[in-house]
Amino acid sequence: MSRPSWSEYFMTITKMVAKRSTCLRRHVGAILVKDKRILATGYNGAPAGLRHCEEVGCLRKDSSVPSGQRHELCRGLHAEQNAIIQAAYHGIPIAGSTLYCTNKPCVICTKMIINAGIERVVYEEGYNDPLADQMLAEAGIEMVRFES
Repeated sequence: MSRPSWSEYFMTITKMVAKRSTCLRRHVGAILVKDKRILATGYNGAPAGLRHCEEVGCLRKDSSVPSGQRHELCRGLHAEQNAIIQAAYHGIPIAGSTLYCTNKPCVICTKMIINAGIERVVYEEGYNDPLADQMLAEAGIEMVRFES
């Protein structure tokens, strides 16, 4: 067995983090890395202390909201949001870091990524959000699609 590259190593961990997701539609994981050290992790799910979608059902499904639209109509936070919030909560600076994520960020997460000073995003699955793509390019954030 060959030793995994750093990207393989971090993406494997990101996939494990995604397994903690409580979303009924999609399990997403994210980790923030700087200098080959994990700073914070996040997965998609309801805010701390609130009942999970597994318990109360999916608001988006019940309202027939298509994937990729009306992100605000959801009980959960995205994995990228949770990773950024966890770092802030624990006082961990993330400027200059790399975000590893199982899915390409949406426009809401993109805005947070830009303002948090994240410099690079490595993602596995595509996500069709042209505005997010345009904003990431305009901000000069390096986007890398991970090929397993």
